[in-house]
Amino acid sequence: MSNSPKTALASDVVQKVTEKAHMLRIHSMRMTTAAGSGHPTSCLSCAELMAGVFFHAMKMDPQHPDAPTNDRFVMSKGHAAPILYAALAEAGVFPVGRLLTLRQFSSELEGHPTPRIRGVDAATGSLGQGLSVGLGLALAARLEKQPIHIFVLLGDGELAEGNVWEAAALAAHDKVDNLIAIADINSLGQSQRTMYSRDAEVYQRKFEAQGWQTEIIDGHDVPAVLAALDRARDAEGPYAIIARTIKGHGVSFAADKEGWHGKAFNQEELEEALAELGDVPPPPQVDSRSYAREVPSIKADFPAMASPEYKLGDKVATRVAFGDALAKLGEVNPKVVALDGDVQNSTYTETFHKAFPDRFFQGFIAEQNMVATAVGLSARGWTPFAASFACFLGRAFDQTRMAGISRSHIKLAGSHCGISIGEDGPSQMALEDLAAMRALPDSTVLYPSDAVSTARLVETAARRPGICYIRTTRPKTPVIYAGNEKFPVPGFKVPRRSDGDSATIVAAGITLHEALKAADELKQQGIAVRVIDLYCVKPIDGAAIGAEVRAAGGRLVTVEDHYPEGGLGEAVLTALATSGVLLAGARLLAVPRVPHSGREAELLDAFGISAKHIAEAVRSLL
Repeated sequence: MSNSPKTALASDVVQKVTEKAHMLRIHSMRMTTAAGSGHPTSCLSCAELMAGVFFHAMKMDPQHPDAPTNDRFVMSKGHAAPILYAALAEAGVFPVGRLLTLRQFSSELEGHPTPRIRGVDAATGSLGQGLSVGLGLALAARLEKQPIHIFVLLGDGELAEGNVWEAAALAAHDKVDNLIAIADINSLGQSQRTMYSRDAEVYQRKFEAQGWQTEIIDGHDVPAVLAALDRARDAEGPYAIIARTIKGHGVSFAADKEGWHGKAFNQEELEEALAELGDVPPPPQVDSRSYAREVPSIKADFPAMASPEYKLGDKVATRVAFGDALAKLGEVNPKVVALDGDVQNSTYTETFHKAFPDRFFQGFIAEQNMVATAVGLSARGWTPFAASFACFLGRAFDQTRMAGISRSHIKLAGSHCGISIGEDGPSQMALEDLAAMRALPDSTVLYPSDAVSTARLVETAARRPGICYIRTTRPKTPVIYAGNEKFPVPGFKVPRRSDGDSATIVAAGITLHEALKAADELKQQGIAVRVIDLYCVKPIDGAAIGAEVRAAGGRLVTVEDHYPEGGLGEAVLTALATSGVLLAGARLLAVPRVPHSGREAELLDAFGISAKHIAEAVRSLL
């Protein structure tokens, strides 16, 4: 070997990375044994890959690991969290003694990564989502003109997930040149060999078919790892390093053997493994201090939007009003971006697209990738609005669930909800979305009934932390609020009220207008009712609604264009019960069974949520 300075430097780098890989193995085994659980063999397969990224390829200031000028790393195979924590500790983000608190209740080092840990942008562990998060980070860096790279480590088991290939396709289509995927092909899943075992060429062909540059390496050969990372950093376009590895590498009794996934070594096994590795330093002292970080807040310090200029009585679909409001929001908040699942002329994100083409991302028909990409954008401080038909967002429920665990500030807009869409039929009718979105932690669920409330609630969503869901409707509905009306969260409006009210109707969206028709019909019969527009389905001020219901005789009718389970009616009853409100009687109107095609009015009547049925429900309580 040449003794030139360049070669000597390379030799020093190889030695350093090799030593770091050795320590990452030791830390991963020790911390999982101390925890009594975890995935040490999944960590052992990627030690050289992790060491190469963290101690050669990746630019990171360990004192400020979340600085926007740093390269980013996503551990998509989240069960290998221990080796990620080990790499962060060896890099100096927190002391190595903290590693021995893995999985403890008081520790931020959870079983799978979350953004409570500095240097971690999103929760992972539900496999197949990390490349999409990395794509979002990469697109955000492009918007910011930051010359950084995003590294994503994937396991071969999760390469069976379609979400991975949605992300791979879009990354190549959008010519993302700062995204590097590293595939750990150790050939062992949880219960058996992975689909293609050690056939790395299959994965290579799949990445190349999507438009990626690729190479196959021995993932335990440090010089090969470093050379591949160097080539990946210099590549034009996304780059995939496909690394053949051995699960449990370095520990003969576990290496390439089934039955060790998710199984920590006991103390005797740990001692045997450490003896086999050799050159093992004494364990560190446990560091009981917390190094958890505050999850970054949403960027909500933007100027107020101008009041909407719709006129009372104008007929405007709330999906159209959403698109108009999003474009106006983009004018006052330059951190807003929009994503759409190839339905922008139905969700009306096309209005934003025309105004801000550089801040619009076409996700095509790949909702899982769209939502997880939004998580990556949010992690960089952007406020993403991701839109599709509400029913299709159901495909991405797991990605949305993980966004909640990430404490991500993403905004989702679901159009074409309920049977009111008419002739398209049940495959296009979202009738479960309120239940799904209400179930997410700290979520906000908004359901505007007219153009003015839609515009106001779009701005509210951009200012609120966490996941916000806006449910919009296809049919045109009349404007019933003046442009200067406010719509606080939690909150509701009472468009019909009198001192002689004998019942309360709670509705939202399309059914609010049916409720108002029912109120007019009942008034002609001498029955006064109170109508509540529950534009905020979560959170609900149960005490305030309870006061309205009590003032109207304690009789309640709820009506919604949604299945009964988990929808508006159950939300209201839960809020009232939590607030100690007792009812004199209640009727919950909802879509009771699988619907079918038809005209809007026909369907509302046939499935029991039209004005006629609302009026009948009120009369039944009197």
